Amino acid sequence: MTSDTTQTDAVVAQTENLRDTITRARFVLFDFDGPVCRLFAGHSAETVARDLVEWLEQQGMRGLLTSEECVHSDPMAVLHAVNERRPHSDVVVGLEARFTQQEFKAVTKARPTAYADALIRTWKAVGAQLAITTNNSPLAAARYLAGRGLAECFAPHIYGRTQDLHHLKPDPDCLNRALTALGAEPSKALMIGDAPSDLYAAQRAGVPFLGYARNEDKEKRLRGAGAEHVVASLETVLRVLWT
Repeated sequence: MTSDTTQTDAVVAQTENLRDTITRARFVLFDFDGPVCRLFAGHSAETVARDLVEWLEQQGMRGLLTSEECVHSDPMAVLHAVNERRPHSDVVVGLEARFTQQEFKAVTKARPTAYADALIRTWKAVGAQLAITTNNSPLAAARYLAGRGLAECFAPHIYGRTQDLHHLKPDPDCLNRALTALGAEPSKALMIGDAPSDLYAAQRAGVPFLGYARNEDKEKRLRGAGAEHVVASLETVLRVLWT
């Protein structure tokens, strides 16, 4: 057997494994920012992170952040840092509420992920039960889905950030809440996410995982974290459901 033949066989096997992973899923858990939309496409994450830092400064709490964290481009990292130093405090509650307000602004300018709307509607049409499992505000996710006419595909199963920020992914809390509400066995579910934290949460919940990587950097991070199945476009998943 030649090396070319071996490589071809491996690709065929990988494709079939991906197909099996998709078609056997009876419960599909979508991360929100990434697989469903680019939440901060028009209201950038950098802008939001800067707003959170400015809010902390107004409260006299900027000292809770390191100099590097003060210029971080990820608002979730700012929220996480403050929660680590002042868990369950009023400042964390206020910062989380401020973040939610910024997410609401972002929803109005969010960009749908290519093929996401069609994939969601198709998966629902073929009988799968769907849920959102996200570190973002569940209210922001619900507002976006309503605006896209997708609310009925998920309602009421939208599980996102709570005030207990220690339960953000990679903690499997939002996945476990979804599985319990759906009455789903983890092995019959599928988590679709675009970050290692999604993969780790799925692993801890016992749920198969499918990575979505819109660029090479995201694919590298997912592969490096151990993701077996990663697609560059949701069209790949949609085509499997169509066949």
